[in-house]
Amino acid sequence: MQDQDSEEMSSLIRLRLLPRARCFFDEPVQVKVAGLRSRQAVTMRARSTDERGVVFSSSATYRADDGGEVDLNRHPSLGGSYVGVEPMGLLWSLRAEALHQFFEKGKALEPHVVTISVHEEEGRVLAEAANERVLLGDGVTRLPVNEGNINGVLFTPPGPGPFPAVLDLNTFISERRAALLANKGFVVLALGIFNVKPENITEIHLDPFRDGIDFLQRQPKVGSKGVGVISRSMAADIASSLSVFVPAVKACVWINGCGANLIVPLYYKNKQILSSLIFDHSKVIHTESGASILKYILTNPLAEENKGSLIPVEQAKTQFLFVASGADMCWDSKTYMDETVERLKRQGKDNFESVYYPGAGHLLEPPYGPFCTSSPNGVLKYKALWGGEPRAHAAAEVHLWKKIQEFFKAQLS
Repeated sequence: MQDQDSEEMSSLIRLRLLPRARCFFDEPVQVKVAGLRSRQAVTMRARSTDERGVVFSSSATYRADDGGEVDLNRHPSLGGSYVGVEPMGLLWSLRAEALHQFFEKGKALEPHVVTISVHEEEGRVLAEAANERVLLGDGVTRLPVNEGNINGVLFTPPGPGPFPAVLDLNTFISERRAALLANKGFVVLALGIFNVKPENITEIHLDPFRDGIDFLQRQPKVGSKGVGVISRSMAADIASSLSVFVPAVKACVWINGCGANLIVPLYYKNKQILSSLIFDHSKVIHTESGASILKYILTNPLAEENKGSLIPVEQAKTQFLFVASGADMCWDSKTYMDETVERLKRQGKDNFESVYYPGAGHLLEPPYGPFCTSSPNGVLKYKALWGGEPRAHAAAEVHLWKKIQEFFKAQLS
């Protein structure tokens, strides 16, 4: 008789995703459960599979209110993957069972699907719903580009335009950020710094990225006279160099970069323009998890022997948005940002603003994706500890994503 009562109760339990179960990747969703017993304890679970087939999951314990409801916007998690009132906690706390896994979601055509479920304390599923998180909005076109030196993907919003243009630079190409920016009304070309294994690279040329900027400016829907560039880590320093040497770059978002040219010498128009910063591998700190802290691996970019690698940002007429994370364990990005800003100030420059997130780690992405603690560094061949406190990092991503859009609209309109 008790089992029958339990089955009848579970059939009345409703799990709702508001305002709808299908939304953009960068949109919050409200998770609500109704029909539980007053003060009933339940476990909320989330599960998703990335592009490599790796399963990521999270869970949190909640207690229903007197009316038998659990609302993640109002009620605190009592334990599990996170604690406290965290409306999107089930998503940003998604983790793989194995260590050092980055959630691969770099292709824009397929949505990020998260299955959310409610469980009795004994584990039985009471209700389940799928949150389909879309990267490519209705009417946004995705066009692979393989033209001359350009090997990327172009995203164009629906409508006649004109739209501002943005070059999205990643160390290795990813479509996620570019597609989401296109949903916001930008024509975006996604490019990677490396199209082959980095160990096979002896020099990097700015010319393909300059060609990408020219390509964007030729697009019929592009209305901005100049182009914006968004970038992170090593790509941020390529973006800074573009800002100096390519006048068409009018706005640059620099996230957790270094301020110097890294890895290999940088060339433009068949001439070396910057040497590469020296690495000191003895400064790598290995941790018990198998991941390494790379924060101090770079030698001082301001030292005399490294001056040839320092990017002369004071020569740029670009507007900069510098972003640094205080808990970055990959680069000492706050110090590098402060040094860059100080150089600009000494030259009497005011073409910049800076944002600092004390609790965030290196991998600042569009919001509501799984927080990554550590994963292989594709360039330096270490398993990198990226740093950041998960809750603070997730909040930083929400704030920064809005800031980036406001910055580009103000500078490129």
